[in-house]
Amino acid sequence: MATVLTFLLIRFAVIAAGLVFLALVLFAVALVLRRAGRLDAARRRAEPLAREGLRRLAERAPRDRGPH
Repeated sequence: MATVLTFLLIRFAVIAAGLVFLALVLFAVALVLRRAGRLDAARRRAEPLAREGLRRLAERAPRDRGPH
């Protein structure tokens, strides 16, 4: 039992570390773009992609019909 819990804890730590690393990389990219004065241009390019991605996720999500 202890081995399984250790494995789950290690897996959680690896996932959490990966998310923290990803957040730091995204922050660094945003900071570099901001200092170079290109953050607004990058935001204008990324906005249509983000909208399309959200639209596709909304289409795939199950419809909530509420209580019957």
